[in-house]
Amino acid sequence: MPTKTKKSSKSSSVPDADPLFVPIVEAFAGNKLVARKRMFSSHNVLSVKNKIFVMLSRGNFVAKLPKARVDELVAKGVGKHFDPGHGRLMKEWLSVPSGKASWIDLAKEAYTFVSQSKS
Repeated sequence: MPTKTKKSSKSSSVPDADPLFVPIVEAFAGNKLVARKRMFSSHNVLSVKNKIFVMLSRGNFVAKLPKARVDELVAKGVGKHFDPGHGRLMKEWLSVPSGKASWIDLAKEAYTFVSQSKS
């Protein structure tokens, strides 16, 4: 995965990534279609086809999934609809606290959803 640092060990190749997000970054390290992005001074964002599919926000894992899937996971208590801070909940974004679900599994699901979307 491209980063702005010199080549070094896996753990130090993502110095700006939050320790909670490092396993997600490493899960996609071999995928050349996935890139780390910077958003609001954070490097805890992954994109495919220049579209964000997962990020870390306020210590929670956030993934873009189909609305029906987000609604299902919210109903199961896995997470909440993501609120980017202006009080408007995002229909296709799920916010999951640490320990509630496998962030890597959700990231893979989000990657598939976003990489197959036409828009």
